[in-house]
Amino acid sequence: MLYNGGSKWTAATDVADLIPRTPGLVADYLPRLKYLLIDENEAGPVDLGQVQNLMAAIIQVERPDSDRALLRLIDLLSDWLSGNPELRRTFAIWIRAVVLRQSRHTLVLPKVRDLKELKMTLPNRFDAWAQQYEEKGLEKGIAKGEALVLQRLLAKRFGPLSSDAVQMISSASAEQVDAWLDRLLDAHSLDDVLHF
Repeated sequence: MLYNGGSKWTAATDVADLIPRTPGLVADYLPRLKYLLIDENEAGPVDLGQVQNLMAAIIQVERPDSDRALLRLIDLLSDWLSGNPELRRTFAIWIRAVVLRQSRHTLVLPKVRDLKELKMTLPNRFDAWAQQYEEKGLEKGIAKGEALVLQRLLAKRFGPLSSDAVQMISSASAEQVDAWLDRLLDAHSLDDVLHF
């Protein structure tokens, strides 16, 4: 069992632990079925260049230290699996799916057939992804700043704001804050600004 969830694994690792205990002869025939649990949360860093362990590679693909670490890992896998093109293709498809999932499908990646092909597409996509996040962060910062400016202007013009008004402004979209800023110039009261 390969577990990659966020919390600690707490389920039984033997079916026998799920069956109520019975006394006597029946206890001797209690079915047992154990499975090996590999919890990614418990796995420490491994030098994959030395151990060449595919399970450790899978764990590191799911939790890479950086985009460069992922690219190095793809190189290692490509070398290890050089004699097995089908496994190289399978890993390329799987790594692409992991990267897409981790980007919450905001990254656009072409379909690939090989690890080398995947590696060639990733660096440019990582740069574009980083730029998109930077732009979104900047947009959020501007929107938050506009909301704070609106709160200050309203408080200066109409007196202290209620917690409901502050909450309404804080949770409003950037477009709504802009509309309220426009209304502020002609408004005679706080209600003129915040209500239609």
